[in-house]
Amino acid sequence: MRILQGLLVVIILGLQIRLWTGSGSIAEISRLNESITIQEAENKELQSRNGELLTDVDALKDGTDAVEEMAREDLGLIKEGETFYMIVEPKEETKEAPVSEKQ
Repeated sequence: MRILQGLLVVIILGLQIRLWTGSGSIAEISRLNESITIQEAENKELQSRNGELLTDVDALKDGTDAVEEMAREDLGLIKEGETFYMIVEPKEETKEAPVSEKQ
């Protein structure tokens, strides 16, 4: 009877060790679920980016308006007869307290 009890305890301990540390353990499943969540978020971000790129491609295929807009923004296109105005934001002046000279 003692041998049977000892054998059962060893089997139960072996199963517990496998449950917590082995392949398919609770820790591994938790880590894999976290990895899946991170990958799904990255996939959503990439799908959104792909949608924007497809919209740009469609706009470029449809006509020259999109090409002209990109040339204006990226390359500084100015058509003949147009006047270019550059608006420069004023720099913030640093206000320094006057230094009084006391001797």
